[in-house]
Amino acid sequence: MSTKEQPADFPQKTAVATLGGGCFWCVEIMYQDLQGVLKVESGYSGGRSVNPTYQEICTGRSGHAEVIRVTFDPSLLSYREILDVFFTIHDPTTLNRQGNDRGTQYRSVIFYHSEDQKIIARESKIAAQALWESPIVTEISLLENFYPAESYHQNYFKDNPNQPYCSIVIAPKVRKFRDKYRSKLNPSVI
Repeated sequence: MSTKEQPADFPQKTAVATLGGGCFWCVEIMYQDLQGVLKVESGYSGGRSVNPTYQEICTGRSGHAEVIRVTFDPSLLSYREILDVFFTIHDPTTLNRQGNDRGTQYRSVIFYHSEDQKIIARESKIAAQALWESPIVTEISLLENFYPAESYHQNYFKDNPNQPYCSIVIAPKVRKFRDKYRSKLNPSVI
């Protein structure tokens, strides 16, 4: 959504988080469900190539990770809360892997946009370690570029709920997420 497309009730002050937690289809839907999230866009960050394609990302040689860019209202949802959710919706202890998805493109990563976000990300990672037996391997790096993924990747789960990967892999994760975060969901989801 460009600035020109923003609805009249779009808040004046917004914030952005860029996160990678495996397949962006899985992570995208969960953040779309949270109250205070205004927009979620799937894309690519952290690599060397300019304007990468999904086919290039899949090779694992681009250096990019599948990520989501979350635009949110900080008066309703803090960056720390965004990260608290992040550390519970994927396994941040597996290097370059989430489930059967393997490769650097599926790494656990937080791309910070400011020094404040960097500090909060480090604090959140330390706090989240109490939730996991194995060490958290989540990378924390400065966001240099974000490249939106192809249009068919946007809103993928919502647009393709019966696609086998969505119904077998993503849907159970979404149910678990919605049960855990029921009080933080958009009323339309409940």
